Amino acid sequence: VRIQIYTKAVVSTQSTGIQRQRMAELQAQQGGGAGANGQNKQMEQQARQMEMKNNMLSAILDQKARARLNTVAQVKPERAQKVEMMLIQMFQRGQVMGKIGEAELIKMLEEISKSDTKTTKVNFDRRRVDLDSDSD
Repeated sequence: VRIQIYTKAVVSTQSTGIQRQRMAELQAQQGGGAGANGQNKQMEQQARQMEMKNNMLSAILDQKARARLNTVAQVKPERAQKVEMMLIQMFQRGQVMGKIGEAELIKMLEEISKSDTKTTKVNFDRRRVDLDSDSD
């Protein structure tokens, strides 16, 4: 029980630390000038959207699945974004009943990796030289 509490505290501390770091980066990028007000509103809106997305994902995924998704996001951010969008869409359609566990998330990641595999096909287009003797 103590280990679970500790891991939850570490994960929540990391996520709040990441959010604070992101907000500091956004404020540092803001700078001064006439366009700062518009940028400020846009940054606030993006921060709100990120917070809403994180809240929805926390409601959809259990703690282990959320940790797995964060790990995937560090290695392959585009794949993690696809999974996040798929989860949010499923939640909005009412296809998610209860929290999704780590095993179900792994299945989703495998399905996405199967669909993302790019098949490379090499076509050889050889130049054909007329070897006809009639053309002399």
